[in-house]
Amino acid sequence: MKQGQKVKILFVCMGNICRSPTADAVFKHQVKAAGLEKHIYVDSAGTHAYHIDEPPDKRAQKAAQKRGYNMQELRARAVELNDFEEFHYILAMDKNNLAILQDRCPHQYTHKLGLLMSYSSQWDRYHEVADPYYGGSHGFELVLDLVEDANQGLLRHIMGGFIEKCDQGH
Repeated sequence: MKQGQKVKILFVCMGNICRSPTADAVFKHQVKAAGLEKHIYVDSAGTHAYHIDEPPDKRAQKAAQKRGYNMQELRARAVELNDFEEFHYILAMDKNNLAILQDRCPHQYTHKLGLLMSYSSQWDRYHEVADPYYGGSHGFELVLDLVEDANQGLLRHIMGGFIEKCDQGH
């Protein structure tokens, strides 16, 4: 990564209306709280083009708003080929969407792909962020719990990279 270039994170789920926009909004909030918005760019997308240009699910927005996260400006979009080149971290919410990303991703960028929950420190039994779309409000609360923790781990990981660069004199 070049000097002054932002670290770019893309959160991915299926339709980009529940899980990935929740991760997007939570991470933007955490990045701002850490004073790193000049260094980190956040976006979200879906592996399927079901909901292009639609706002996040109302239930996801309601749950997020209760915790102080704003999702109103977000609109669904599909993962595009240039995302694989542009983003440094492309984090899927579950193994099915990760597999889709792996199939679509040019070979030279596969190292950027992963599962968001690999950054979790509190939720060992959860390896994926399950889709809450067909469930009740509890599912949206669980998504927030998982995303808040995993995003904190991701932020610590990224900040560790910044500290390493500073220690190396970059």
